[in-house]
Amino acid sequence: MLAVVYLRVSTNAQATDGYGLAAQLADCTRYATAQGMEIYAVRRDEGVSGAKPAHERPGLTDALSLLADADALVTARLDRLARALTTQEAILAEVWNTEAAMHTADAGEWKQDDPDDPMRTAMRQMAGIFAQLDRAMVIKRMKDGRSAKARAGGKASGSYPYGWNKQGPVPAEQDVLARVQGWRLDGLSWPEVATRLNADSLLNRSGTLWTSANIAKIMG
Repeated sequence: MLAVVYLRVSTNAQATDGYGLAAQLADCTRYATAQGMEIYAVRRDEGVSGAKPAHERPGLTDALSLLADADALVTARLDRLARALTTQEAILAEVWNTEAAMHTADAGEWKQDDPDDPMRTAMRQMAGIFAQLDRAMVIKRMKDGRSAKARAGGKASGSYPYGWNKQGPVPAEQDVLARVQGWRLDGLSWPEVATRLNADSLLNRSGTLWTSANIAKIMG
């Protein structure tokens, strides 16, 4: 069985340092090997939202076209394919219309709808709904936190929030905030985010290592 592997990260900051792509590829490769699949091609979208449709993602568009010569599309998780339910269902329909199978490294094969098994459709769509909800909640928390910090940053006295000083935004700290937001959108926990920042030698404002608690605090 020939498999096309599709990888995606959602922010430009992630695309720059490649975070997530290597881990996704490793998971997909292990899964394909265990299933007796041969990897026919690997395609990726870097810095692309999972809410975008297939035609707005060059890597996914190419991956879908390759299914004419392959048997399956493999991603690390279903939310790497899409983080909006309507987008997820549209892409899955495209995969199945090529008569290829859809597999994720964490859950196995996602089969087409079966009128005799309505739970199959329900469970798949619930996974899509929760991925969409998680994305929306992360964006809202980040937006609310940024707004509050921007207002606080305009004060003439007191401690300025991370990412800001008296003159305005601090580029290096804003870069850290962007990375954290992207990693959270991709489902990383606060401890995982802290580990990544520390591994990249991105210390906090006090010059010490990040912890999950102080990252959560600066993100509101």
